[in-house]
Amino acid sequence: MPQSNDGESLAPSNSNAEVNRTRIEWQLYTSHFLSMWNSRLFEFGAVLFLASIFPSTLLPMSIYALIRSLSAMLLAHPLGTWIDGGNRLSVVRVSILGQRLAVAGSCGVLWLIEVRMGALSVTGVNGLFALLVALACVEKLCATMNTIAVERDWVVVMTEGDEDWRRVINARIRRIDLACKLVGPFVVSLVAMASTIIAIWTVLGVNMASVPIEYICIERVYKSVPALERVSADEEIASSSREDEQAPSGLTSFISNILPVSSIPFYIRHPAFLPSFSLSLLYLTVLSFSGQMVTYLMSVGYTPLHVGIARTGSTIVELSATWVAPRLIRRIGPIRGGLWSLNWQMACLAIGVCWYMIDLNKQESNAFISATVLAICVAFSRLGLWGYDLCAQNIVQEEVEATHRGSFSTAEAAFQNLFELLSFASTIAFSKPDQFQWPMLISILAVYISGILYALFLRSRRGHLFHAPPCLKSRTEGRIALE
Repeated sequence: MPQSNDGESLAPSNSNAEVNRTRIEWQLYTSHFLSMWNSRLFEFGAVLFLASIFPSTLLPMSIYALIRSLSAMLLAHPLGTWIDGGNRLSVVRVSILGQRLAVAGSCGVLWLIEVRMGALSVTGVNGLFALLVALACVEKLCATMNTIAVERDWVVVMTEGDEDWRRVINARIRRIDLACKLVGPFVVSLVAMASTIIAIWTVLGVNMASVPIEYICIERVYKSVPALERVSADEEIASSSREDEQAPSGLTSFISNILPVSSIPFYIRHPAFLPSFSLSLLYLTVLSFSGQMVTYLMSVGYTPLHVGIARTGSTIVELSATWVAPRLIRRIGPIRGGLWSLNWQMACLAIGVCWYMIDLNKQESNAFISATVLAICVAFSRLGLWGYDLCAQNIVQEEVEATHRGSFSTAEAAFQNLFELLSFASTIAFSKPDQFQWPMLISILAVYISGILYALFLRSRRGHLFHAPPCLKSRTEGRIALE
């Protein structure tokens, strides 16, 4: 019996291919889960540990967060260059080891400050804090490199020619991110309630125990997908493009190679710039359940229990976006799906902000109720936010050239960090709870500018924003026929 013409004889090979695909997926998910889990655990843990060490001031925490984000913004270009031209496995391995060693060093410094705080001089504390900030910058850069390499490069190569599979992987990876964002802080908070020292050791232990598992899983994915190995032609193209972008020797060359002065113009000129930049602009917000909005909610009478319920509800909505968005993309495509998602986010935030502002101008306003309505609307707006995130990611994955995925995505990450810093600046400028309406208005303005920019992108691609209703279509066609 000819093997090639027998449907039954071909079934086992198809079945084997499906099993192999599932195995690769779960190895990728395992590595990504451990990376995101450790990142979220340390990110939130560091806030708690610094609050325990410096209970009477927010200055150390502010400096720590500011410099950490600033490093990711300023050093985006060399990261992108390496992701584009380096060996894919080496890039991810270095990101894993760099992140784990930086966290281990940070835990050691935090433990030392916590235990020896009374015995250390001011100079000693400042020196250890400076070391802690430097390690945090390394951790942030390695975490960014790992995320971009896997989500914007590996996934595209693995799913080449299979858009349905790519949508599934994108959604599951985002689901992992959001689950870690919810559960990680909760776990480290529970441990820290018992003892800060135990929490530091817990973060350190989990961090180091995950290294061999991450290392093995990502290596197996690499070996299972031959396309991930860069061919010499790709390396030559990437190398020549980098040489063209480099400035002359000297100080100008140094600045060009370190700061994102060459990747930013490329990013702005790229056809996928508008959807990417619109996503970055959404980071200029205080309308999320992060420290700024949580502080405001606490000031109007929320208890930690109320905040916990609000954050949990918001995360459930965010997770639902990872099921809704892939179906939306499959039905109407990522470009129209992005518009629908942004419209949902804008509508929800408009309702919440309008209610808040109307109540604020009443003679007998109820701050607790208006804050609750705002919190509910913000929670539901996250469905649109993460739906748009997946749509924009799909557009970028499809349109950015293989030799520039790293440069493009790190430039996007630089803008995200810039707008995040501006959101912190808005609450520094308007720091009192009764001034929260100004950072809130800045945030919703950023969302609407993002929507306008994306609408321009949509119109340039499709020639229109919305499909005309059938009745209008028939009238227009009738006029054309009469003429």
